[in-house]
Amino acid sequence: MADIDRILAAAPVIPVLVVNRVEDALPIARALVAGGLPVLEVTLRTPAALDAIRAMKEVEGAIVGAGTVLNPGQFDQAVEAGSEFVVSPGLTETLGKAAQDAPVPLLPGVASAGDIMRALDLGYDRLKFFPAMSSGGLPALKGFAAVFGGVRFCPTGGITLETAPEWLALDAVACVGGSWLVPAGEIDPAQITERARRAAALRH
Repeated sequence: MADIDRILAAAPVIPVLVVNRVEDALPIARALVAGGLPVLEVTLRTPAALDAIRAMKEVEGAIVGAGTVLNPGQFDQAVEAGSEFVVSPGLTETLGKAAQDAPVPLLPGVASAGDIMRALDLGYDRLKFFPAMSSGGLPALKGFAAVFGGVRFCPTGGITLETAPEWLALDAVACVGGSWLVPAGEIDPAQITERARRAAALRH
């Protein structure tokens, strides 16, 4: 668990990135790391994602992982591309068992008490609460935290710069994930760095 704890503690916000063009990967990673957000989650939602992970690994200080990993095959692809951590939107027994002996940690997604219990059965107690807002928001996570004392969460989905402090104030929250740092459209590294600076200032 030490590796995933180190990653979750590296910054208060993990940017959740959808990279459509490989050539955007380096500018995005440099801008985010310069703004104080070294942990980067590249979602496997585009054909460019695995190559984007490889490119971002070149940025000094970047801790690059893969998100939206759905099965053991994608998990293996993510590891081969150099991912230092893997994030899934949910958790199946197949994926959970495949990741147990892997060289990089899995941060599995949960949205209910049953999900959390299944994760614990498979040995995972560092979890992504997803989609956070549509799964009950902060009241739901407070309820889970009261029941599952040893679990720490990275809520993701619908969280903004304005609402992130409420989540980070909860002891059970290690960090939050956010897609607001790099919105869709033309890449503006200066704006990305400024957004990252504001997010990095949200420390517990």
